[in-house]
Amino acid sequence: MPVKVLIKGAGDLATGVAYRLHRVGMLVAMTEIPKPTAIRRAVAFAQAVYSGLHTVEGITARRVESLEEIFNSWERGEIPVIVDPEARIREKLKPQVLVDAIMAKRNTGTSINDAPIVIALGPGFTAGIDCHAVVETNRGHYLGRVILEGQAQPNTGIPGDVGGEAERRVLRSPADGLFRPLKEIGEFVEEGETVAEVSGVPVKARISGVLRGILYPGLEVRQGMKVGDVDPRGVREHCFTISDKSLAVAGGVLEAILYLKRLLSIPD
Repeated sequence: MPVKVLIKGAGDLATGVAYRLHRVGMLVAMTEIPKPTAIRRAVAFAQAVYSGLHTVEGITARRVESLEEIFNSWERGEIPVIVDPEARIREKLKPQVLVDAIMAKRNTGTSINDAPIVIALGPGFTAGIDCHAVVETNRGHYLGRVILEGQAQPNTGIPGDVGGEAERRVLRSPADGLFRPLKEIGEFVEEGETVAEVSGVPVKARISGVLRGILYPGLEVRQGMKVGDVDPRGVREHCFTISDKSLAVAGGVLEAILYLKRLLSIPD
């Protein structure tokens, strides 16, 4: 019997995890909020909340509304995504594994008792207390490592370096208001070019490159909030494929599941 996995969150890191677990034959379901704020939405199954269906590297996610629809989606070889911010569906689904991939930099309600195996991504969790294992998400030497005791590296508040750029590659909202993108993911933008508006206030690129991610149109945003990402490497294909970071973290989750399944004698 395939292992059932429930992933809280369906952003780009969560999608990398879902992709790898699905590929090795696990049954993966994901939860999301009603209006996801995924930046790299071209490679985030959260996009299915808006569009109903979303495909990333040949794997399709489908928005579903019930336990029955989750099982129907699995029969079609898909990854079901349900709007369920508190992941209450786990009580009916009874997954062997729960993965907290919300990336809130804090624990928003996950307990080590939520499933036989509970894994959390990044800072805000303590392995052995909140969950059975934490997977490191900080770029660098320890990315993707499985932590069985203690915590991941703390959040620095500084975006990771991509192509020699860190903070400047990030697009931030200049004001509170309604977000309206003017460019599409995958388009090339120039430094100083307006790529979006927030209630009429322009959002300008601080570097030249390819627009790797941008928020969904019509979302309410606050001043300083991350609303987009420009990749200075300029490789358009990178916008539509799962990142090296996501795959490294996914590898850590897969390792943690197999290790803990054996360690804790979790049956199939």
